Amino acid sequence: MELPLSALARGEHAYISRVGGQPDMARRLTELGLLPGTQVTCELVSPAGDPAAYRVRGALIALRRRDAQTVSVTGEQG
Repeated sequence: MELPLSALARGEHAYISRVGGQPDMARRLTELGLLPGTQVTCELVSPAGDPAAYRVRGALIALRRRDAQTVSVTGEQG
């Protein structure tokens, strides 16, 4: 079952299934390493819930909720 990346709670991990949204933002996210099949872990969430930090390919990346909602993840490596 696919969920938005923003649905991950701190400490949870999943695998990216697709990156959507506006073409410029989708390109930027893929340049940051958010590619289908890549494991991503939610490391930190701000007290207000926005932004959150995700570990992707060894890097810690902070994303706004609206941007994280454009990335779909699944519990299984695809």
